[in-house]
Amino acid sequence: MTLGLTWGTLLLGVLVFLARVLDVSVGTMRTISIVQGKTRLAFFLGLIEVSVWLVVVATVVNKVMQQPILGVFYAFGFSTGNVVGIKLERRIAFGHTVLRVITPERGEEMAAAVRGAGYPVTTFTGQGMAGPVMELYIVSRRRDLRRLVPIILDINPNAFYITEQAGSVSKLRRPFMTPRTDWRAIFKKK
Repeated sequence: MTLGLTWGTLLLGVLVFLARVLDVSVGTMRTISIVQGKTRLAFFLGLIEVSVWLVVVATVVNKVMQQPILGVFYAFGFSTGNVVGIKLERRIAFGHTVLRVITPERGEEMAAAVRGAGYPVTTFTGQGMAGPVMELYIVSRRRDLRRLVPIILDINPNAFYITEQAGSVSKLRRPFMTPRTDWRAIFKKK
């Protein structure tokens, strides 16, 4: 039995690989959407995922006996799709998060800097192992963590922080006048 390596087989294998990357990545995003309660998004992502999967599986099942290398492309596409889906979800960063910062020093300065960036902060004083501490409690969109954590660490690089997923948020004041950091930032006038 030969591997059946022709240009047509390789092209079909690459298409199977790319389609598997697409459908598994979409499946990862769908699963995360379900966990976060985004029903409509999960519905549409599921529709895309199963449509692509059905075409790919039908193609591979029909041709795998003549071209067994398609099974390898299928498997590599699945594995790569998992990684791509996770990286994509981290990049998009659906949902909200709670950022808790515990610091023994410069807590008021941190709170002022975070408020100055347009984010609401609630502060608490407490007692840590080594003495008094201040806790900053910040609820924000997950994608805003990329802006918030550097603000904290610039003031106190040794500050302890932890993030938690916020299931439901009743009202979130979004930051205003924050600079764009996505692809639209390249069109910003100087």
